[in-house]
Amino acid sequence: MTAEPTHPRPARPGRGTGVEVEAVDAAYLRKRELRSGSAGWLLLAGLGVSAVISGDYAGWNFGLAEGGFGGLLIAVVLMAVMYTAMVFGLAELGSALPTAGGGYTFARRALGPWGGYATGIAVLIEYAIAPAAIATFIGAYVESLGLFGITDGWWVYLAVYALFIGVHLLGVGEALKAMFVVTAIALAGLVVFLIGAIPYFDAGNLLDIPPTDAAGASDFLPYGVLGIWAAFPFAIWFFLAVESVPLAAEEARDPARAMPRGIVAAMGVLVVLALLMLVVTPGSGGSALIAGSGNPPVDALAASGASEGLTRVVNYAGLFGLVASFFSIIYAYSRQTFALSRAGYLPRGLSVTNRRKAPVLALLVPGAIGFVLSLTGQGAMLLNMAVFGATVSYVLMMVSHIVLRRREPDLPRPYRTPGGTVTTGIALVLAAAAVLATFLVDPVAAVLTLVAYAVFLAYFALYSRHHLVASAPEEEFAALAAADEELR
Repeated sequence: MTAEPTHPRPARPGRGTGVEVEAVDAAYLRKRELRSGSAGWLLLAGLGVSAVISGDYAGWNFGLAEGGFGGLLIAVVLMAVMYTAMVFGLAELGSALPTAGGGYTFARRALGPWGGYATGIAVLIEYAIAPAAIATFIGAYVESLGLFGITDGWWVYLAVYALFIGVHLLGVGEALKAMFVVTAIALAGLVVFLIGAIPYFDAGNLLDIPPTDAAGASDFLPYGVLGIWAAFPFAIWFFLAVESVPLAAEEARDPARAMPRGIVAAMGVLVVLALLMLVVTPGSGGSALIAGSGNPPVDALAASGASEGLTRVVNYAGLFGLVASFFSIIYAYSRQTFALSRAGYLPRGLSVTNRRKAPVLALLVPGAIGFVLSLTGQGAMLLNMAVFGATVSYVLMMVSHIVLRRREPDLPRPYRTPGGTVTTGIALVLAAAAVLATFLVDPVAAVLTLVAYAVFLAYFALYSRHHLVASAPEEEFAALAAADEELR
């Protein structure tokens, strides 16, 4: 990829950072503008729910095979605590530093260029791989419904990538509104499932996995105490990508107010849904059956003897849920790519926007990579790879919150985290445990993701750290902070 001419002034070293920044002309940023004022807090809340809602339909249930119902229940409670604490921290950071970089922006201010890049790449790995995993689930749903006579998943993967990237190219306003409608249908499907499944609920079904000989095994913890830890990556699937909301900061109306309200509201909805789906689904279909299901709500209804009409409605709603998350995470990866590219951390051509202010190559390039990954058909492994990238970014973002609270106590914060650094410290400890859990569950996925992460870090070390853009918002935030520090 050839970067466009920017007529840079000579590069100058970033003080004490090991990087060099370049000043570019005004045309550079004019070609890299997003459409501001496109989303209020309700659309931002919809973005947060949309990014996650596929996790209520599929993926979380594999944790039953690692920890049984009791192990997964405890893991979900712990991960709900982690995400809630993290969301409070991100609400503060997003209101104080509202740019499209999200977690990368926060870490850039707190941890310097290396920390910012490391965080941004971890987020990007999560968002580039998660749609590939979701695409494989969409393919399974389409085949099970017999839609269009499709029997080979790759046609579905190609169609959904092409269709929803195309919608995003029309502009953020159109994309977020379409996303909101799809998410509303998916939410309605979950409500229909829960109402339809409750009459078949039997508490005995929750504990129908026989205990193993693992340490501490029981009917409640059939895989022992270690099963709780092993269930962490799957519990995360109930909440994965809610942290994408701050990426919409530059396109939000009054982001200092709208972003905290949106992300906190989204998290509240997701916690309620997670607990209901975790209890009702295996409670009606049996934990042993649901543990290996590719379509848990539908299989739970079928096993309990629910009507075929109800089962089919929920099946279609599940497809909408998967589409909603796929759609919204495409938005997330494009904005993270855009921000890193605009600042020079990734090739600058990736951040150029079209006349509708959509970042074209930031949508297309990660999408093409995700499509290739989806062709593996390894949805569970791709899920674990996405979780690894996510948990690494959570550790770095929570460290960033703690550092900024201590280093810059006077930084304007329109929203402040309840409990301060104690809250984000809890999230940090649980996130670190979740990183280690990915190696416990799927070491191959964790190692492959680590290798990809190392390649990106090498690119920064060898090339892009010498070509950062001084006028990018994230770099300007850091420069202002450095100037303030020198004046003290």
